[in-house]
Amino acid sequence: MDNTEKAIGKIRKILGEKMKINKTIWLTLTILLAAPLSGCLGPGGNEGSDNSEPAYKVTVLTYDVFALSDSMLSDFTNRTGIEVEIIKVDDSGTVLARALQTKDNPIADVIVGIDNSFLQVALDNELFTNLYNAKIPELHVEATTPYSGNFVVPYDWGRVCINYDTTFVDGENVTAPTSLWDFTNDTWEGKVVVQNPRTSSPGRSFMLATVDYFANDADDSTDFTDWWSAMKANDVIVTDGWTEAYETHYSGGYGQWYDGFVGNANAVVSYCHSPGVEAFYGDNWTTSVALTLDRASFLQVEYAGIAKGAAHPIDALVFIDEMLATGVQSTISTTNFMYPADVNYTLPSENGYLYHTGVPNQDSSLTAEEIGAGIDEWLNQWDSAMA
Repeated sequence: MDNTEKAIGKIRKILGEKMKINKTIWLTLTILLAAPLSGCLGPGGNEGSDNSEPAYKVTVLTYDVFALSDSMLSDFTNRTGIEVEIIKVDDSGTVLARALQTKDNPIADVIVGIDNSFLQVALDNELFTNLYNAKIPELHVEATTPYSGNFVVPYDWGRVCINYDTTFVDGENVTAPTSLWDFTNDTWEGKVVVQNPRTSSPGRSFMLATVDYFANDADDSTDFTDWWSAMKANDVIVTDGWTEAYETHYSGGYGQWYDGFVGNANAVVSYCHSPGVEAFYGDNWTTSVALTLDRASFLQVEYAGIAKGAAHPIDALVFIDEMLATGVQSTISTTNFMYPADVNYTLPSENGYLYHTGVPNQDSSLTAEEIGAGIDEWLNQWDSAMA
């Protein structure tokens, strides 16, 4: 396979680091960009005359959102005169936890990375201020489906679903699953890896999809807990985060080119566009396929918003506008490796990215409100099913 090491390294950085979940570690990374040029006209209205403070500044609480690259931030500062400080934590859930811990005295002006599986908790706790004046472009309908209010705005989206390896499916006379129940058969014993929904955003999203999937299947006598109990009995592999699941265990992913690869799972919870990413960096080659069963996928949308009580709300709004502007949105698919929110941009067709991306006919229909109301009970039920 040509350019294997380059391809693997890029995928490892973007996909692996983006979604890894380990024990909570707070990491603050301050990015001091170019100082405002003399006479530069910025948004203003945020600071007093104390020379110890920059004229214009915005602090952003986020996880590894790769669209917020050094070059993007540097260009933003050069054009606006606004210094950017990044407070970086582990993942979407950790962003929410940190914001909740500091809501009475916000440590950030902008909160980036809370997704719709966590959004209702943020809204119920009034973490955001209204974005009346944000310059919001026309958005993909998927980006506005879970939430279309004024307190946060989507900047990217994607679908979480099961991926499987075609060297096992078909390659070993194994039929592609037509129901999630198929994974409880002997054929798949010990060959499926998932993430813990308490420690992983993709894991949480997929668990939510199973709640809806089994609530709407033909068998009224079972629910999602019965499936998870059957998966437990079938030796499903459970990891804390996406990186271990995909890179170490999944036989159809880029991890096969790395030391420490086990490859004992032929199916994994990931994104429906993960096979497209594999192909994009693999010269249009991948053995991975997304399983696009109705209601077995979760439409994940990631949001940005201004913290209620932000110290620099005007500069924060300028930063929000930047995340929705052409310069960032046009690169989301190859920097953050998600769908851009802006309707004018999508996944590239080069190297099979779009071709190998799965598109389900119907995602889970759970709303943000339903998730907010039910998530604690569902997580407790998952714990019991997997005990």
